[in-house]
Amino acid sequence: MPFTEMHEDIRRTVRRVVDTEINPNADAWEEAQIFPAHELFAKLGSLGLLGVHRDESVGGLGLDYSYSVVVAEELGRVRCPAVAMAIGVQSDMCTPALAAFGSDELKAQFLAPSIRGELVGCIGVSETGAGSDVAGITTTARKDGGDYVISGHKMWITNGMQADWMCCLANTSEGKPHQNKSLIIIPMDTKGVERSKKLHKLGMWSSDTAQIFLDEVRVPQRFLIGGEGFGFMMQMAQFQEERLWGAANVIKALELVIQDTIEYTGQRMAFGQPILANQVVHFRLAELQTEVEALRALVYRATELYVAEKEAGNSMASEEVIKLASMAKLKAGRLAREVADSCLQYWGGMGFMWESSVARFFRDGRLISIGAGADEVMLGIIAKMMGTLPRKAKA
Repeated sequence: MPFTEMHEDIRRTVRRVVDTEINPNADAWEEAQIFPAHELFAKLGSLGLLGVHRDESVGGLGLDYSYSVVVAEELGRVRCPAVAMAIGVQSDMCTPALAAFGSDELKAQFLAPSIRGELVGCIGVSETGAGSDVAGITTTARKDGGDYVISGHKMWITNGMQADWMCCLANTSEGKPHQNKSLIIIPMDTKGVERSKKLHKLGMWSSDTAQIFLDEVRVPQRFLIGGEGFGFMMQMAQFQEERLWGAANVIKALELVIQDTIEYTGQRMAFGQPILANQVVHFRLAELQTEVEALRALVYRATELYVAEKEAGNSMASEEVIKLASMAKLKAGRLAREVADSCLQYWGGMGFMWESSVARFFRDGRLISIGAGADEVMLGIIAKMMGTLPRKAKA
């Protein structure tokens, strides 16, 4: 994927923010199990980093999606991956449908201030009984006069404790599960919204993740994104950017783990020589770095095709982009587990210490194979696009 000087300018800007505004606070935010989202997002927004590929009419930079991938990749240098994830939710996970299908009024009220970093957003899809199975959500929105009245719950909501608004997927009719859903914006200070609790997770500690209950929450019907009944389709479209962003974001995080391991094993002595001097160690690290480069190439290829399709006027991703994005997401999650496990082994006892960087990534990186569709869902999508799924037997 060819990079312009603008790509490199954005890369340098993100690197500077990571080095000066995020990494110095990483350990404190991990300890607190939350970070100041409004404060940090305001700084990012002032630099244009929360809307690099959004239209200039809503405060974005008006660039193509490859610039967002560059931002995601550089945010992989963040020493608390949970913060990078939270930024991605704001810029590339709760806003794509609003940017593509929302009314001008909705964009002015929610998208533009989110790009400026004045509002914090979250995406309300998952429920305790419906994670990767998006069609299985039970939250409902019924019409009453000019409003929707929404009831249900949402689980594992990143930014949930600090968010000002939610892009909520809800059932708006009794129709087929892929045709009865709509995306509706819910201001989080609306009566009936209960942020039940901040969830205590295995990793990703510095990101506030919430369980949220919706009890007869009333919002105007004009808060509907796009057309009623198109929510499932729009959410599937959002997933492509989310999966590509997540795969790009893990690349430099993996490289950091490998580099940290090189430095540690180069100093740690065993049996009269550095651990790194053992061929089995430095060959394995070389192998892992090669796998990271393969992931980078896959992400770049998917991004190039996605950008080309957007420039051709296609509003929805092609099957090839969906397949490649799913492959990238699958590979990113599995490689995160492989790199973390392999590298932690070479740290020995220090790798098992909570405070070591490799232990943090071991915990945090595990989410990559779960969020935005589990590995098994990615495999199902890939198999479908390959035409390898067995046909269902006739009754």
